[in-house]
This record gives sequence, structure tokens and C-alpha cells, in this order.
Amino acid sequence: MIPPAHYTLALLFIIGVFFSSATSAEYAVNPQDKHLSDYQYPYLVKYFQWQQQGQPLRMAFMDVAPAGDKRPRGTVLLLHGKNFSAAYWKDTISQLSQLGFRVIAPDQIGFGKSSKPLGQYTFQRLSDNTRALLDQLKVGKVSVVGHSMGGILATRFTLMYPERVEKLALVNPIGLEDWKRWVPYEALDKAISREKKQSPETIKRYMSKAYFSGQWREAYNPLLDIQAGWTLGPDAAHMATVDALTSEMVFTQPVLYEFADIKVPTLLIIGTRDRTAIGRARASKMVQDKLGRYDQLGKRAAAQIPAAQLIELDAVGHLPQFEAFPAYFDALSKFLTAPLEK
Repeated sequence: MIPPAHYTLALLFIIGVFFSSATSAEYAVNPQDKHLSDYQYPYLVKYFQWQQQGQPLRMAFMDVAPAGDKRPRGTVLLLHGKNFSAAYWKDTISQLSQLGFRVIAPDQIGFGKSSKPLGQYTFQRLSDNTRALLDQLKVGKVSVVGHSMGGILATRFTLMYPERVEKLALVNPIGLEDWKRWVPYEALDKAISREKKQSPETIKRYMSKAYFSGQWREAYNPLLDIQAGWTLGPDAAHMATVDALTSEMVFTQPVLYEFADIKVPTLLIIGTRDRTAIGRARASKMVQDKLGRYDQLGKRAAAQIPAAQLIELDAVGHLPQFEAFPAYFDALSKFLTAPLEK
């Protein structure tokens, strides 16, 4: 007979094995520390290190050269979304390299393998960090591609450093509407408490519903590795705080009112089935269904941005680069390889 005191230990062991081994019967999610020390990226990861306000920081990045003897076409800077890292650009990096582009894909501070300080996050600071990385690499002009939150950052970077940007591509960017006009603010302590309740199951449920309309495929499983892994890892509480801080940045720092100031050729790739809207659940029932309407938001943004081109992908959600890669990359590659008008 098992002593009663051991029942609790046995139950905890079983629960731990379940959560650390799978979010479903078919896919394993491993615990991750805040640096993703055991998580393999598709290309060599390097680090840019500096001091900011007396605090040591390091930015992880991949710097991939043009493949083989391809004629160099320039440099593309890839900026990831909030629930992702530079690693999910794997296929995009590979194909851009094959076309002759040098590709730089950083993890922003607060994300991926980069430092994760506890403090205020701003898109201006992330933009300046990215500019400093390019300076360190002696890279002048780039074409910038931003997805989701990376779309806000790509826009802010372009507005701050227009002389550094040749072209701008936004892939289902968030921030095409100002949520704080309709969604009540969530106090930071409450947001942190909510983030601490996240689990592999809740993250998969959110991604499935928000990104893919409940249609989960095996190919999407790697999207769970980092966010779900952090909920199981030794730094789960730290990462919950960072997630709340970066969510507050996204919620409070819109760029859509400055779209008219963008002066570079711009491409919008929009999966029109996307309904992503930060804080939707806090909005009144009357407005919830009106938020995140990318079938409308893409057109509105394209009308506000001078020299913008809009490519709409019907029946595609928040991640065209996963859900419809051929159509997404066909649009992106044609835009990036097209000669600039003189």
C-alpha cells in the first residue's frame, strides 16, 4: 500500500509529466528557461551586447548570407510578432536567401533568446536597439518585413529612420485599429496575474481560435514551443511579467495615426480571416465582433499609407507565412525584388 503522504507526490508527478510532455497526445512541449537555452534555432544565433541605463543587455539575432553564388540583392530585416521569436521566420529566411538577399532576423529585447528586463517597453526603444544592431553589423539600408506586433515595430522603425528603409512590408500587422478607444485598460498587476495562469493548453486554445479559426494542423505545433514552454519552465513567473509588460506596450502605443507619414514603398499582406484584437474579451459585447476585422482593416490601412499596395489572402488568418506560405511568399518576393522607382 502506498502511504497517504505519497498520494500527493504521485499525483504531482503525474501532472508534471503530462504538462511537460504534451499539450495534446501527439505533440511534446518541453519546459524552457527565459533564455531558451535548450531551444534550437534554424540558423546560427549571434549576440549583440551593450549597456542601457547601466543594465547589460544582449540581443540575439540570425544573420544569413545569400545562398551560394547568388547575386546580392540587398538586406532584409525581419521583425517578429509578440507571441513568437525570430525562429519562426525559418522558411522565409531560407527562400529570401535563395533569392540573393542577406537576411537579419533579431529577437527583440523581451523576446526569444534576448534579454528580458523588467521595466517599461516602448517601440521607440526597440527601434533604436534594432538601429544599433544594424550599425554594429555595418548595414546601411534595409527592406523591413514585420508580422503582427512586428508590424507596429517595423512602422515605428521606418518613421524614426526613414533614411535606412528602402521598402516596408507588413504581414497581418496588429495595431491597424486603436483598441484603447473601445477596450478598458487592464491594470498591470491584474495582467501579470492573468499571464501566470497560462498553460500549454490555454496557449494552444488561444492560438487555434485567434490565429486559425479553430483549425489546428500539425504544421502549427512548433508555434507552441516557446510560449507554452515558458509556462512550464523555471522562469514562468518572470516571463508572465514580461508578457504583461509587452502587451501593455502594444495596447498603449499605436502607430496607425502616423501611417500618412510613411514615405517608402509599402506592401500589406493581409489574411482576411484574421480577427486578432488585443483585449477583445474586455470590450463590451456590442463592440467585440467589430474589432479585428482584417477584411476591412487592410483596406483602411492601405488607403492611409501613401504608395501602399494591398494583397489580400482570402480564407487565411493571422499567420500567412504558416497557413498559406506559397501565396504569402509570392507576394513578398515580387515586392522585394521589384526595382525601386526613380
